[in-house]
Amino acid sequence: MAMLHAWRAARVTPLGELHTPPRMTAVLLRLTVQTVLVASLWHGLYADTGTTAGLSRDQAVTYAVLAVLASRMRELDQYAGRDTVLQHMHFGTIVYWYLRPLPPQRYHALRALGEKLYGFAWALAGYAVCRTAGVVEPPESAATAGVFVLSLLLGQLVLYYVLLVLDQLCFWTVRNNAAMLILIFAQNLLSGVYAPLWFFPDWFVTLSAFLPFQATLNVPLSLYIGRIPLSDAGLQLAVQAAWVVALHLFTRFLWRRAALRVMSQGG
Repeated sequence: MAMLHAWRAARVTPLGELHTPPRMTAVLLRLTVQTVLVASLWHGLYADTGTTAGLSRDQAVTYAVLAVLASRMRELDQYAGRDTVLQHMHFGTIVYWYLRPLPPQRYHALRALGEKLYGFAWALAGYAVCRTAGVVEPPESAATAGVFVLSLLLGQLVLYYVLLVLDQLCFWTVRNNAAMLILIFAQNLLSGVYAPLWFFPDWFVTLSAFLPFQATLNVPLSLYIGRIPLSDAGLQLAVQAAWVVALHLFTRFLWRRAALRVMSQGG
């Protein structure tokens, strides 16, 4: 029975997209357009130079395209299913999370797991197409590929906890649309979605080192393209793991506090 509840929770958001073919078509079109435009942009930027900020053209294009594909693992539309914490708090239905057989924290984690696995399937299919087309380069070795996979897993865990903190903020603010937009922009900027962090000023890179954002994407992709050598991989993985532990403990504390503040607006 527990496995059945877990399965139902994990497939909530993916089913909302799978049962709506136009949304899947839109996702495919968006990923295709983004990939083509990003690859074209970085090819154009490297038209008159060989290496910039320690990256070759092939490294930069590979990094940028993989960043686009990785974004699919966190961009599933929860709003369409009206199953975001913000919506539940606004309509007063958050109380049902505390009446289900699954504890709210477990339901939230299982739902996110289903979204990640579904998004990973999209990203993996896109990666296969890009590799076949020669848009992205393969990792330098099997060891690099293995470290990349481990780092990507840790990065997704860090990202989950970062977004979970924002969801938990709803228990104190009720409406946090502005905070959501700010955090998403900060996450994209500081994690290297818009551009590799080495293109930014030194003070910006130093500041980002004290925040969890670059551990979500910049570190895994840097390991993949060889910008971070394997000799430094152990330290980077340890930093990612430390962020996972710290954020896990922090969000666990917030879940306990949130249970005491369940309230609704308009319901």
